[in-house]
Amino acid sequence: MEAVKETVDQSLREMRDTFASGRTRSVKWRKAQLGAIIEMVKDNEEKMSDVLFQDLGKHSTEAFRDELGFVMRSATTALNCLDKWVVPRNSNLPLLFYPATGKVISEPYGTVLVLSSWNFPISLSLDPMIGAIAAGNTVLLKASELSPNASALLAKLIPSYLDTKAIKVIEGGPDIATILLQHQWDKIFFTGSPKIGKIIMAAAAEHLTPVTLELGGKCPTIIDHHSVSKDMKAYYVLVEQSFASTLIDMFKPVIRSFFGENPKESGCLAKIVTKKHFQRLSRLLNDPRVKASIVYGGSMDEEKLYVEPTILLDPPLDSEIVNEEIFGPILPIITLRDIQESIGFIKSKPKPLAIYAFTKDENLKTRILSETSSGSVTFNDLMIQYMCDALPFGGVGQSGMGRYHGKYSFECFSHEKAIMEGSLAMDPEARYPPWNNFKLNFIRLAFREAYFKLVLLMLGLTKGVRK
Repeated sequence: MEAVKETVDQSLREMRDTFASGRTRSVKWRKAQLGAIIEMVKDNEEKMSDVLFQDLGKHSTEAFRDELGFVMRSATTALNCLDKWVVPRNSNLPLLFYPATGKVISEPYGTVLVLSSWNFPISLSLDPMIGAIAAGNTVLLKASELSPNASALLAKLIPSYLDTKAIKVIEGGPDIATILLQHQWDKIFFTGSPKIGKIIMAAAAEHLTPVTLELGGKCPTIIDHHSVSKDMKAYYVLVEQSFASTLIDMFKPVIRSFFGENPKESGCLAKIVTKKHFQRLSRLLNDPRVKASIVYGGSMDEEKLYVEPTILLDPPLDSEIVNEEIFGPILPIITLRDIQESIGFIKSKPKPLAIYAFTKDENLKTRILSETSSGSVTFNDLMIQYMCDALPFGGVGQSGMGRYHGKYSFECFSHEKAIMEGSLAMDPEARYPPWNNFKLNFIRLAFREAYFKLVLLMLGLTKGVRK
């Protein structure tokens, strides 16, 4: 472990020295690294697909859709938009500050730590790194030990394509993360569970380090029976009791169309990531009260880390499977007397990363937006907001803090610095003691924009004053 500590110390020193040299602030350097990420994924698409299958059982099509293609698009967007993102933004200052001018510039935080998750081990490693590089930071990535093949591949490829003095990868488990968190970082980006998120935040607080936490959680899908899709993938479903059996009958043939009569052999259903995770799901499903709610599926194979697509109808609301993130092909359906009751149900739970709602009812849409809080809301589709880099992605409350994707990733890893420039040609005495009523009235007038503009017009000081 001492050798690991020395490696971390040395890596940090080198990254900090590199940042201090100013090299990573160069737009040319940033573009070179972003281009190298695109080339790395293109050159190694097959290898990346292979490790995703080894770790998670992901089909190559799913791997490209959710990870490899997503990363290439993210890096391409940053590469194409970087010149525009780095331009200082002029600020329209109130007349109170005339004749000063103002602008905002984006500067990198410095040396940042990215702690990624196992469920999307390529994209959740490289996508935050893209934002950090685009913003001009040096980066250390700690990939998840629960996807060891993907972690090992990233540790091998990244030094072959990217600037090794500025961008580094370290492998290992919680013990390595503990060592990393003992150091001072300029920014920490973490994807994982709320439990570990609290540990990350506590460690960051020791150094007043800003954090972005992507924590997930239980994401509800509201199904108004007037608006039903045949191929829904959800974390849990809220539906009117009168429509539940119809919905289940609709789900069954769709599951068979996706995975065939024997999903275990389909090659299209991802496996459970580890034996520990499998045993957790087995324990949750074998709770007698939960087991009684199974209306479809339920078979398991520990040797192959396989859980059959499973539907639960009204499992106990106090059960773990209803209240904890599942990470398996298990769908709880919770029935309500009226679909409008879904609002109160969601409000009774921790704020989710996303709410999905299939409805044509504009009143229900308005209520969801105005009466609930979540990282995002998607109507009449599922999960596509994650892949849309024109929208921010992030949680709220227990589902996380901060946002990223596209320009929001650049902003996530940038400090927005305010710049104000005054003028020595105009320095009203009313700003300084000794105080008197004349100065007080002048200051009152200055705070009333329209009257202050009239005074400037009367004094002939209108050049440069905004209209």
